[in-house]
Amino acid sequence: MKKFIVAIVSVAMAAAMFVGCGNKNSTPDNGGNSTSGEGMKIAIVSSPSGVDDGSFNENNYDGIRSFIKTHPEATVTPVKEETGDVAAAVQAVADIVADYDVIVACGFQFAGIGSIAQENPDVNFILVDANPVDAEGNEIEVENIYAMTFKEQESGFCAGIAAAMETKTGKVAVVNGIAFPSNVNYQYGFESGVNYANKNFGTSAEIVELSSYAGTDVTGANVGGNYVGNFSDEATGKKVGEALINEGVDIMFVAAGGSGNGVFTAAKEAKDVFVIGCDVDQYNDGVNGDKNIILTSGLKIMDMNVERQLNAINDGSFKGGNYLLGADTESTGYVSEEGRCQLSAETIEKINEGFDKVKSGEVVPAANFNGLTPDAFTGL
Repeated sequence: MKKFIVAIVSVAMAAAMFVGCGNKNSTPDNGGNSTSGEGMKIAIVSSPSGVDDGSFNENNYDGIRSFIKTHPEATVTPVKEETGDVAAAVQAVADIVADYDVIVACGFQFAGIGSIAQENPDVNFILVDANPVDAEGNEIEVENIYAMTFKEQESGFCAGIAAAMETKTGKVAVVNGIAFPSNVNYQYGFESGVNYANKNFGTSAEIVELSSYAGTDVTGANVGGNYVGNFSDEATGKKVGEALINEGVDIMFVAAGGSGNGVFTAAKEAKDVFVIGCDVDQYNDGVNGDKNIILTSGLKIMDMNVERQLNAINDGSFKGGNYLLGADTESTGYVSEEGRCQLSAETIEKINEGFDKVKSGEVVPAANFNGLTPDAFTGL
């Protein structure tokens, strides 16, 4: 992992040399309200799937727009990095840093902005899904960066129990974008949840993995799973979804950004196949005629946390640091509301039983770097 992060830092240092180039393709958005005076200028820099991906990026964007509703003098400019390349991601931040008061950077690929932030102390940063690092590749805390990472494995754990309890074919799977830590956390959490249900709730679900789509994490380790290899490749997403369906999978947990839309399409074109949404409540995306393919959604509550930090910046209480957010701050979970999921009452009861043990620490699902595996984790 250190070699990977050092590479990011090298890119960041090079990018910092070109600060102030600007981004001519970005358009300000004041969330539907007119601006007045010298309001807070916010930029959100995202992956190629953009801020309308219906999932990860959009949830962060929603947090900004919610802030703007109560602070109409503020504006937000979405900046979409078109390639998904790590070097380009860091460069995208360097290009605009002189033009904004706050930059929200969405994704692990932005870990290398630490140097840019240190050289621009008057700009505040909200970094999602990564912690900043120094020139030696060590994680650091920076006064003007609020870095939030999440225990995605907790939400994945709920999704795994749901899949194991609801499958009719006995075969389930998880589909991811790129094997960044957050995605591997979702994968391992899901697999942990399936194994937990199999042991404790009388299920016998099989986790299906396609070797041709196995993921390689940031350390170079093979983590298995089903990885599209991109967050904005709907065509490949559909291909992976179809391949899993052909293997008999009838429930797929999808954590693949825009690529996940292809998996959704594969499920809609199949019969009796369901999807578990990711990051946000994706029930509306599951509409398929008079039916809906969304079983439930695993949640990562980013919008609330982004808005909290924007309010902190606004009132002067902002404090940089690296924060790991989970169930204890209501930052993970799943959708159980009537009309927004299709889970049975028994399944909801079992998920809550397992999730209560996660909250108490009795159960600790596997994650990319917590030393546990889906086959051997605390509480299994």
